[in-house]
Formats: sequence, structure tokens, C-alpha cells
Amino acid sequence: MEEKLISQKKPFYPIIKELNDYLKHYNRWVYTPVCYEDLLRFSGSVVVYDENENDTLWIRVYYSDSERVEIDYNLKKVYALLHSDGNETSMPFLSIDAIDYCTFGNSKPFRVKVRNILNDNFTYFYIKKTDASRVYGLEFEHMLSPHNLNFLINDSTLIEEHIAGIPGDVFIEKYLNQCSPSEQAQIAKEYVKFNERSMIRLLGDMRAYNYVVIPTHDFDQVIYKIRAIDFDQQSFEGKFMVYRPQFFKENFPIISIVKEKLSPDSIVQYKIEERSILAKRILSSGNRLNCLLDIMTLDTLTKPENLKNLSSEIFKFTKDIAFKKSKNMGEVMKASFAYVRRNYENLNMANLINS
Repeated sequence: MEEKLISQKKPFYPIIKELNDYLKHYNRWVYTPVCYEDLLRFSGSVVVYDENENDTLWIRVYYSDSERVEIDYNLKKVYALLHSDGNETSMPFLSIDAIDYCTFGNSKPFRVKVRNILNDNFTYFYIKKTDASRVYGLEFEHMLSPHNLNFLINDSTLIEEHIAGIPGDVFIEKYLNQCSPSEQAQIAKEYVKFNERSMIRLLGDMRAYNYVVIPTHDFDQVIYKIRAIDFDQQSFEGKFMVYRPQFFKENFPIISIVKEKLSPDSIVQYKIEERSILAKRILSSGNRLNCLLDIMTLDTLTKPENLKNLSSEIFKFTKDIAFKKSKNMGEVMKASFAYVRRNYENLNMANLINS
């Protein structure tokens, strides 16, 4: 089934003028001193292995001595732009410990490890090729998920902050079966909500390695949250199942936990909760979300056959004619958010009448 879910490689879509203006207005646009293409000029590389000597599908890249000095300096400037106001006073205390290149997937990002030499604290950021699909995905995540996102962009380069957590595939393999029954029930609940959130905002390809599980210690228990880390497949694919993580085989171990720990009524309850939270965020996001959706209706983000098939499948799922009438992915997204908002308002009205 999985091979048929995603059958084509997604192209990179350019930033149109209206989206450019939007990104500048919300301080996302920046002219970086180093771009994605610059980092491709590495002169050598070695494979990066994990602690068990398994290939991570990342390679550690190296540059000639003459280029390395300039690249290191410019990457420190990028870090300063991403995490502060671009002030260079902290740069003498920063070290670029590693630059890794991912050979797997569509976006082929660079991962930069930055360390503070005064205290050995370190973090990462990613440099990717600019893609409008990913920008819409990042903005929707910023406005509609429980988490804010920090990123910068220009015509050629996208810079994303690192999202900390345990990669979903690693969590499933190493930690899921070690969780207590109550923890597994909590993970099942979070996964139902994550699945619903991904579906509504049409974030595709949430296979296990495209999200992280975040454990947080809270008094005498550990709270688990699930967070997307890859936004490449925002509103591109034509199959509705691609936007529902439950259908990817890598996620089946968690789906089994959902079936074991949650009753059908509980699953419905958690779906309603997530839709209500999303509706509140849609309503509170105001002009920013409406502006982004209007721009999205002017953009080309998929192939005509994908749009036709997806709008038809969502119409069959929702019976909302707005999906069938959609002429572009922006209108599909507008219909999705309007559908969620309308159901939320109807639910509130029903509760008011019955109270």
C-alpha cells in the first residue's frame, strides 16, 4: 500500500511575489550570507553512523581550507540571524562543529551543529532549498499547531530551527514497548490528535521518521507529545490517505496501540477535541491566516490531476461541495478550515441549546 501512496517526486515550487511580500511583512525574509548552493561545494565526506554503527543516511561534509573559514563565519551569522537580531557580538564564542548532508528524501537538507565554546551547549539548524510548499507548511504549523516555528527564507535558501525530540521511527523501535500501559494510552491519545491535525491541514507523508515524540517530565509522570518535523509534502499529493498518518506502514505499531488502548468512543472524543482546538486557532489567527490562504489561491502547488483527485476524495469523505468546487490547493485549504470552523460553531450552538 505504501508504495502507491506516494508515487511521484514533488517538485520545488518558487516563491511568488504575493508570498514574498507576506514573508517580508512577518519578518521571515532575510538575505543570508551563505546559500544552499554554497554548501554543495564540499570537497569530501564520510558516512555518519549511529551508536550501533547503522548508517544514518547523513554524510559529514568537508570543505577546502580556503572555503571553510568563510563558510564557518557565514554560518555563524546565519545562526545569529535565526536566534537573535543578527548581532555579531556572540560569534567569537560559537563553533561550527559539523555540517551534515542528508542523502535521503526530497529536500536533501544540510544540518549544521553550532556549539557555544564557553559552556559546550549546542544546537542545530537546517539549510534547505527554497520551496513554497514547505513555506506554507511551516506557516500553518506555526499558526495552527501547539508549537511556534522559527525559520528564515529568501529566493534560494530556507533556514529552519531544529525541532528537538525522539524521531518517531527510533521511538517506535526502542521505547514504545518499554512505556507503561498508562503511558501507551497517553501516546495513543496524542497520536489520534496528531493524525487528525495532519489530515485537516493537509500535511502529507507523516511517516515515522518525519515526526518526533517529545517526552516531558511532569511531577511523577512523563507526558508525551508528537510534533511534525518535515513540511515538504504540504498540499501536493492527490491521495487523501497521504494526509492521514495512520495509513503508513511505519506507523502501524502505534496504530496497534491506539486500537488496544482506546475505545471507539474515546477516539471520536479526541478527534472532536483536536478539531475544536484547531477551530479556535483558526479563529484567533485572524488576518494572518486569511492573508496566507488568499495568497495560496494565487499559487500553483500541485499538478492538475492531483488537485482533481484530492478534492473529489475529500468531497466523498465530508460531503462538502466546497471541496469539489475547489480550483486550486489554496481553495481546498480554505474549504478544510471553513469545514472545521463551521462544525465547531454548530457544536457550540447545539451545546447552548441543550444546556
